Amino acid sequence: MSTTTAPKRYTITAALPYTNGPIHIGHLAGVYVPADIYARYLRLTGKDVAFVCGSDEHGVAISMKAKKEGVTPKDVIDKYHAIIKQSFADFGITFDNYSRTSAPVHHKTASDFFKKLYEQGDFIEETTAQLYDEEAKQFLADRFVIGTCPKCGNEEAYGDQCENCGSSLNATDLINPKSTITGSVPTTKETTHWFLPLDRYEDFLRDWILKGHKDDWKPNVYGQCKSWIDGGLEPRAVTRDLDWGIPVPVKGGEGKVLYVWFDAPIGYISSTKEWAERENKNWEHYWKDKDTKLVHFIGKDNIVFHCIIFPSILKAHGGYILPENVPANEFLNLEGNKLSTSKNWAVWLHEYLEDFPDMQDVLRYTLTANAPETKDNDFTWKDFQARNNNELVAIFGNFINRVVVLTNKYYDGVTPSPSDFTSVDSETLDELKKYPEIISCSLERYRFREAGQELMNLARLGNKYLADEEPWKVIKEDEERVKTIMFVALQIASGLAVLSEPFLPFTSDKLKSILGVRSSTVETSWNEVSSKDILLPPGHKIGQSELLFRKIEDSEIQAQLDKLEATKKANQQENKALMPQKDTITFDDFSKLDMRVGTIVEAEKMPKAKKLLVLKVDTGLDVRTIVSGIAESFTPEEIVGKKVTVLVNLAPRALRGVESEGMILMTENKEGKLVFVNPDGGGVGNGATIS
Repeated sequence: MSTTTAPKRYTITAALPYTNGPIHIGHLAGVYVPADIYARYLRLTGKDVAFVCGSDEHGVAISMKAKKEGVTPKDVIDKYHAIIKQSFADFGITFDNYSRTSAPVHHKTASDFFKKLYEQGDFIEETTAQLYDEEAKQFLADRFVIGTCPKCGNEEAYGDQCENCGSSLNATDLINPKSTITGSVPTTKETTHWFLPLDRYEDFLRDWILKGHKDDWKPNVYGQCKSWIDGGLEPRAVTRDLDWGIPVPVKGGEGKVLYVWFDAPIGYISSTKEWAERENKNWEHYWKDKDTKLVHFIGKDNIVFHCIIFPSILKAHGGYILPENVPANEFLNLEGNKLSTSKNWAVWLHEYLEDFPDMQDVLRYTLTANAPETKDNDFTWKDFQARNNNELVAIFGNFINRVVVLTNKYYDGVTPSPSDFTSVDSETLDELKKYPEIISCSLERYRFREAGQELMNLARLGNKYLADEEPWKVIKEDEERVKTIMFVALQIASGLAVLSEPFLPFTSDKLKSILGVRSSTVETSWNEVSSKDILLPPGHKIGQSELLFRKIEDSEIQAQLDKLEATKKANQQENKALMPQKDTITFDDFSKLDMRVGTIVEAEKMPKAKKLLVLKVDTGLDVRTIVSGIAESFTPEEIVGKKVTVLVNLAPRALRGVESEGMILMTENKEGKLVFVNPDGGGVGNGATIS
C-alpha cells in the first residue's frame, strides 16, 4: 500500500544506462531529469535522500559493441562510463552516488543475492532448447538475436523484449529469428539454466500491485503490470551462456553468467552500499527500513523488470522494502521519428553542449515542458527555440532583468524599505507564498511537466505585477510607492531563485549570486518561501544584472535541422546498399517454396498495432488471412484489388491473436519505399505458381 505517513528517508533510483554508447535527450527526458527534479526537491524540503545510479556494464549490448569495434568489453565500459558520468555532471544530475556494475561491491552483492535464493530453493533448474549460432559457435542470449515479435509484428524485436509493444519475450518466441553476430539463421541447442519461477509470486504481485497500487501508480505502469499478471506468469531465466558478466557462483555454473536483469537492479543496492560507506551511513536504513520510501525512475521499456521481476527477487530474498512508486515515462521521439542510436537519430548530450554551451537549463526546461509522462512525445528544434525565446527569455529572464536593473538604478542595488502595502501588494505576496505548496503538490504526484509550468506561472505573476504597477512611471510622482513595488518584486525574484532550483539548477545558482543570497545568512529554504513574510530584507545589497538566458536565433535551429537531414540522407543511402548474397541453397530447398499469384480482396488495420494490416487474399486455392507489416506504407483502401505474390506454404503463426497463413513478398525501390513484388499482369490468374 502507499505510504500514508511521511517517510523518514527516501531512496531514489534512476535506471542504470548501458555503457555501450553516450546518452541522448531521450534518456534525459524519460528518466534522469525527472529523477533529479524529485531528488533536488526532496533535499530542499529537508528530506533525507539517497539518489543512486550507476553504469550497467554487463548487458549483451556491451559484448555486441565490443565485437563491432574489435575491442574488449572492458575497453567499451571504461570509455562510455566516463562519457556518461561526465554528461550527467554537465547537466546537473545530482546523484549521491554514481557507481558501476563492474565494481567489486556489486559483484559480491549480486553473487550473494543469487547464492541466498539458490540455497533457499527459490530457483528451478531446467534444460531447454536455446537459439545457437553455429557460425559464431555460441548461444544467442537476448540482444544477440533479432526477429519478428509474435505479439505486434514488429520485425526488429529483440530476444528479450519488443521495444515497439513493450512485451517481454524469450528468444525462441521470435518469428524468423536472426543472429545479430553473423546474420545467420540460428539453430536450437540444449543448455541448462536456473529460472526464477515468477508464477510462485503471482498472489503476492496481485495483492501488492493490483490491489495496493491501483489508484496511485501511473495508468501505463499499472496497466502493463496487470496485463502481465493476468496473462499468467512463467519462470524467467536468471542465467545466460555468456563470457561477459558476473559468473554464476554455484556448482554447475561454469561458463555462465547472471542474467543482466537479475544483476542490474541489484546495482541500486550496491551503489547505496558504496555511498553509505563513504558517508559513514548505514545502507540498510535505505533498503530495509519500512519508514523509507523507495521510488524507481525508469522508461516504459523497463516496467516489467522493476515492477514484476526485481520485486519478486526482493520478496524471495526477504527483508527488503518494495518500491512505493515506479513513475515510468513513455518514449521521446525526435522530429517525428523514433530516437535511434544505431541510426544516429538523436541529440547527444556532449554534442548539444558544443552547439549550446552553458545552456543546460534550456534543454532541461524544454524536456520537462514536453515530458512524455502519459504518451510518447516529440522533441522538435522549433519547440526548443520557442520554449527558450517565448518563456525563459521573455517571461522568467525578462522579469528578473527588470527587477535587478531597476533596483540598481533607483537604489544602488539595495533592497528598499517598503511603505504601506496596497491590496494588490498583499495579494501578490500571498500568491507567492502559495507556490511552494502548489509546486510540491505536482511533484509529489510525479507531474513534473505541470510543476515546471507552475514555476513559470510564478514568473508570470511577477511580470504582471510590474506591468500593472509601472514603477518606471510612478517614480516620477511617488517615490515611496516605488520602494514598495520594488520590495515586492524582489521577494518574488527571491522566491524564484529558490523554487527554480530543481528545474533550472544552473539558473537558480546564477540568480542567487545576482541577488547576493548564495550561501549567505539570508538564503531561503523551500518551506520558508511559504512561511516567511520577508525573503530579501530591506538594506540587503544585490549585484548587477546579468542575462539569465539568451535568445536562440533561427540560424542556430536551421543548423540542427540540417544536421538531422544529413543523417536521414546517410541512412537512406545505407539502406540502399545491396544486401550480401545469403548462404547457397540447393534446388530442393527452393522447390519447397510454394509461391502463388493472389489478389487482396479485403484489408483493414490491426487494432492497436501501428505497422500491421489484416488482409484477405484470394490465392486461387482459397481466401486466406495474412497479417502484413505494411500499414505505415499503405492504407487498406489503396491495396484492395492489388495483385501480389504470396508464399502460401509458410507455417501459420498467430500475430496479436490473428492467425496469419502466408506471407506477401515485398521489396524496396531505390527511394527506400516499400513496394509489392508484383506478378506479371498479362492475364495471370490467382493460384498461378511462380517458379
